[in-house]
Amino acid sequence: MTPRAFIDKWRGVELKERSAAQSHFIDLCRLLDVDDPVTADPKGTWFTFEMGASKTSGGEGWADVWRRGCFGWEYKGKKKDLDAAFGQLLQYAIALENPPLLIVSDMDRIRVHTNFTNTVQRVHELTLDDLLDGAKRDLLRAAFVEPERFKPTTTRQGLTEEAAKRFAGLALRLRARGHAPETVAHFVNRLVFCMFAEDVGLLPNKLFTRMLEGCARAPFEFEGHAAVLFQAMQGGGRVGFEAVGWFNGGLFDDDTALPLEQADVDDLREAARLDWSEIDPSILGTLFERGLDPDKRSQLGAHYTDRDKIMLIVNPVIVRPLEAEWAETKAGIDAALAKA
Repeated sequence: MTPRAFIDKWRGVELKERSAAQSHFIDLCRLLDVDDPVTADPKGTWFTFEMGASKTSGGEGWADVWRRGCFGWEYKGKKKDLDAAFGQLLQYAIALENPPLLIVSDMDRIRVHTNFTNTVQRVHELTLDDLLDGAKRDLLRAAFVEPERFKPTTTRQGLTEEAAKRFAGLALRLRARGHAPETVAHFVNRLVFCMFAEDVGLLPNKLFTRMLEGCARAPFEFEGHAAVLFQAMQGGGRVGFEAVGWFNGGLFDDDTALPLEQADVDDLREAARLDWSEIDPSILGTLFERGLDPDKRSQLGAHYTDRDKIMLIVNPVIVRPLEAEWAETKAGIDAALAKA
């Protein structure tokens, strides 16, 4: 199938997901010159439509397409919410043997989410018109035959270390100006939390980053702006025209902010450009611990429990038992299907 024929056919299709998904995928295989699931794997053991999967939240479901070691694929109807489709696919990931790519599509768009262990997630989106580009078709074909091409070079550990180093410098400067260890540790963790919060959507419209950019040439204004934000986060309120929710837990128990200098604001602006949704949250505890202990100032940001070490515990205690449970459930499903 030529790119133009594929685009012309699927641009006008208004069928619902259930009616169109498999046909769309088969045409896509023809376009990319790869065998479709039925041709490649008639028994459905490694490449199949409607792969049964246990949800991490409980219950059973079906991934629209699965290719072992490559991807899980979930369809939605045209103009439907692909974020919801991705959330659904995430619930199947363990049962699908945690594929390196999680792909969602509404037949107008194909969105590839990377899912490699200990790497920063990347998202690649292709529209119908993008399929006219040979390089983009080649990239999409790699999802079937060479998924490692999508693997990001930045690891979560590397990203977390970079963030920790930036806050280490800030904390050391604040301590050198005579601020108490407890005050510095509390303040730094507030800043870190704000960066997490805006990157996962808890603070609206990049509010914290916009505040930092507004202070780029006037760092002396930061203390006042931060106090207003912290007060709003303490009990809910507004910062300018933006509504800010209430954050419990005691981190924002008052509106205390520390004055910053130019180098401090510059470091925070650089840190805010990182993708904090991909940074290990354990950095919060590490920075607080190091900030409290004057003898460990030089270690600020140097040590934290990275994902790999956490998974040494999580894998045998949680993941492997779930995989074993799924294997048993899948065997039961296969046996029932064989009798049908």
